[in-house]
Amino acid sequence: MADAPAKILIVDDERGMREVLTTVLERAGYQVSVAENGEKALSLAGGEIFDVILTDLKMPGGMGGLEVLRAVKDASPDTLVIVLTAFATLEVGIEAMKLGAYDVLPKPFSNDHVELSIRKALEAKRLKTENQLLKLQLKGQASFSNLIGTSEPMQKVFALIRRVADASSTVLICGESGTGKELVAKAIHYHSPLRDCAFVTVNCAALPEPLLESELFGHMRGSFTGAVSNKEGLFEVADGGTLFLDEIAETPPGIQAKLLRVIQEREFRRIGGTRNIKVNVRILAATNQDLNKAVAEGRFREDLYYRLEVIPITLPPLRSRPEDVPLLVHHFLTVFGQRVNKPALKVSSSAMRALQEHEWKGNVRELENVMERVVALTAGDVIQLEDVGQWLRDGARQTASLSPALPHDGLDLEEMMNGLERDLLLKALERTGWVKKKAARLLKLNARSFRYRLDKYGIKRANGADVEGDEEDGEENE
Repeated sequence: MADAPAKILIVDDERGMREVLTTVLERAGYQVSVAENGEKALSLAGGEIFDVILTDLKMPGGMGGLEVLRAVKDASPDTLVIVLTAFATLEVGIEAMKLGAYDVLPKPFSNDHVELSIRKALEAKRLKTENQLLKLQLKGQASFSNLIGTSEPMQKVFALIRRVADASSTVLICGESGTGKELVAKAIHYHSPLRDCAFVTVNCAALPEPLLESELFGHMRGSFTGAVSNKEGLFEVADGGTLFLDEIAETPPGIQAKLLRVIQEREFRRIGGTRNIKVNVRILAATNQDLNKAVAEGRFREDLYYRLEVIPITLPPLRSRPEDVPLLVHHFLTVFGQRVNKPALKVSSSAMRALQEHEWKGNVRELENVMERVVALTAGDVIQLEDVGQWLRDGARQTASLSPALPHDGLDLEEMMNGLERDLLLKALERTGWVKKKAARLLKLNARSFRYRLDKYGIKRANGADVEGDEEDGEENE
């Protein structure tokens, strides 16, 4: 997608100067407007956001170049101002720079000099915008860089991402909270021809309607209480790239109508603006709600729904793909281990089973949070059942009492139960200092049954000594 031409305003009381600069800059591909005095310039700037303003310093009437500079920077801080003057002195230059001028060009100047100054100004503006976008992306970025999974449901998602990335169609990404909808949106963008253009995210549920409208479409100064300066909307910021509308189901009805217009007409109007602005943006949207139900209940526009659901992608919940849990666990152990300079921890079989059997109502995001806590708080080199059980939402540390989820490819029930029994025997012995009588009481077993289980699994002290002869306070452990 080609970028829209930069908008330049020329402010000069000399008609010949305005005409020469207009010819030069239009030939260079810019969109040029002109004003013969400061008052006309501010009137134009009140209805439009210019990228660069070239203003003469000395003009007849009550408003000179420095007054224009001061008023423009107050109303539209992102507009860059270049001051033109036949009275260039060090004092003038310092004063202009203090007021926020990007450059001061002494007259007479060459056409090449003007073009170079404008190019440098636009490049500075572009870099500032990119840095702001990068900070926003890093702030909202998940702690893992890619979607992870080898399960069949995730492989289908990956295949669909590859197929839709090169298209320009609108994509609706559906799935429960925490399944990675924003990661899918980023994957589509960064595998598309737009990968070097802006990727802009807006959470439609995070702002009330007036603020969301301003965030999406921008506003002009004075259009409502608190609009102290002109502001570009995120549709303009994303022009030529991708706009990701997260939590689209939460969009108020008034905003839904305006979104529909933008998607259909590829144009919109800022709040308080007087002209339509054309944009070329790819729309990706996401929701954790059933939009069909929202349409039936009158909470979401049917026409907007069909405009968004050109290509639907549905993300599976984590509980439906337990075979992916070990991959995610080891990934998070590596990520969080590096953050705290701790070698990647190992996971016991009972702990991994508990993680795979957990319902994960918060999906990957919940698993990520649990693993971050476990890495921070586990003292040893191996994560045990009790290390993860205390963080699982519905008491997974007592796994024997749970009704575990059954993986798609089945499980070895005897092996699972044997592993759980052995781990609990060891936990009881470790908690009681390897005093068998106390350990048996913890597990509600008699001495004979407890010894049988120790023999069954060959459980001995770490130093190799048999636990059978251990005593405490003269009392035999049986």
